[in-house]
Amino acid sequence: MLQDRVFAFALLGAEWVMWLLVGMSVLCVAVVGARLVRWLGDRDDGKADTALSRFARDGDAEGFGKALEVARGPAARVLASGLDAAEERGPESAEEVVAAALGAERQKLDTGLALLATTGSNAPFIGLFGTVLGIIRAFHDLSLTDASAAGSVMAGISEALVSTAVGLAVAIPAVVTYNVLQRQNKAILARVENRARLLLSRYKGAPRAAGA
Repeated sequence: MLQDRVFAFALLGAEWVMWLLVGMSVLCVAVVGARLVRWLGDRDDGKADTALSRFARDGDAEGFGKALEVARGPAARVLASGLDAAEERGPESAEEVVAAALGAERQKLDTGLALLATTGSNAPFIGLFGTVLGIIRAFHDLSLTDASAAGSVMAGISEALVSTAVGLAVAIPAVVTYNVLQRQNKAILARVENRARLLLSRYKGAPRAAGA
């Protein structure tokens, strides 16, 4: 009974597998599009770097905070969180706040990457699965026809092989995009962490006021 059900499922062929791969590719394109829109709207405009350099020279925390309010990008948000914590509770607390802010930025940057990784690693196997199903159906059709109809069966096998090609066509761009975005995320977070360290070093090197 189970074998009959599995065989009936196999006879569905590879068409639904290719539609599944197309759906996965559409989701990947949506992830990349959303990432691009987010990046364009949240690019580091350089104002946080300029304000940090000025703060490192003159120590004007109030002016630094106002500059961060109009700055854009992950660095501005992390620095603003660290500055508030350092002014209110000291550098030790600021370190924890900065770590939490970096974690939040990492989560934002990693949104959707799991889908790209899953697609890149599994799409070839899904395509191969579709090819196997297509070949099973082609040989089943061959058993029901005479030798003169073998040409049409071979055409069915050729169509089944397209499923593997589609799987690779979906997987390769997904893997490349994942690697590019992963590398970009690491670079962004490294720059933000370096700036946060500069901020914290300014407070660690300054003596605390009595009673603070």
